[in-house]
Amino acid sequence: MSVEQSLIAFSLAAMVLAATPGIDTALVLRMSISAGARRGLAAAFGIAAGCLLWGAVVATGLGALLAASGTVFTVVKFLGAAYLVWQGVLLLRSRGVRADAPAVAAGGETVGSAFAKGFLTNALNPKVGIFYLTLLPQFVPAGVEMASFSFLLASIHVAMSLLWFVLLVALTRRSVRFLQKPAVVAALDRLTGVVFLGFGLKLAVSQPA
Repeated sequence: MSVEQSLIAFSLAAMVLAATPGIDTALVLRMSISAGARRGLAAAFGIAAGCLLWGAVVATGLGALLAASGTVFTVVKFLGAAYLVWQGVLLLRSRGVRADAPAVAAGGETVGSAFAKGFLTNALNPKVGIFYLTLLPQFVPAGVEMASFSFLLASIHVAMSLLWFVLLVALTRRSVRFLQKPAVVAALDRLTGVVFLGFGLKLAVSQPA
């Protein structure tokens, strides 16, 4: 497989992966609807930063060390699981406030905190690193430098994800009046809370691939 064929094949795969529903999609949708488009985009860029961090970890060879070290994997895993469960509980306890309500009533959500939530959701999830560790080498053609090309592939996946998140945020803005009704926001918070709890519990019992 040539470099061009590898990039095309991975880009197509990255498009599908980016659009696959998961915790990142749930977070961006929840932020965009309940806290506004800017915070939704901030969460998206936080997610991208977390994925790039794991891309760098895998590209430098630290990902293999993580997969081989049961202790390191377990520590990061339980930190990530605890964070996801905590966020899930907070969402389940939220009362559903419109995005145009006062900031304090909306939970004090800022652009910075939205970015941090997106970043921590991925940075504390070692399964993202394991995912890159198992997927990226399949698209590295013979004769190229493994580290730099792997990071390039991770960057392509991040770029595709960002495009998907921007599209999601734009779509939510078209239905903003309906989606920002307190009852809808509350329902979305409950649903997102369940997603976070589910992923947190799944992460807690996971093992290195």
